[in-house]
Amino acid sequence: MSEKEILTFIAKIEDDLNELDKLVSRIEKGWEKYNISHDDFYSDSTALNLHGFYSGLEKIFIKIAEEIDESAPDGSSWHKELLDQMALNIRKIRPAVISKETRDILDEYRAFRHIVRNVYAFNYSPDKIKILIKNFNSEYQKIKNEVIEFLDFLESQS
Repeated sequence: MSEKEILTFIAKIEDDLNELDKLVSRIEKGWEKYNISHDDFYSDSTALNLHGFYSGLEKIFIKIAEEIDESAPDGSSWHKELLDQMALNIRKIRPAVISKETRDILDEYRAFRHIVRNVYAFNYSPDKIKILIKNFNSEYQKIKNEVIEFLDFLESQS
């Protein structure tokens, strides 16, 4: 990739991170309102935004797999394989985008995203959402910092 292409790629990922920031805010507000009212609409909103959060991260990871690795997984388990790929240090290509610890954290969000996609909203479990929300803000900051470190690496290579 040329320097211009790398900088454009970085700008696209930074834009995606800004969108994730907005989702994080919506997740926190929705869960706060659920805890006050216990209205299922707020837990449903939180669940859908958690789905969007993971999908947004996956969008970033797909871009990296396609543009940087030039190898995106496919098949029935591609979601899990993509997450695993992002935790790999690929010699002569790139360092790991996320740590193995972050991969394990994100695997919980990936599994929850699958539930949201395949279950009726009235069956979402507030207890499962509560587990994901417990350390959500600090986990998101860790994930975001790792992605930014990766972007810094790309910029240093241009």
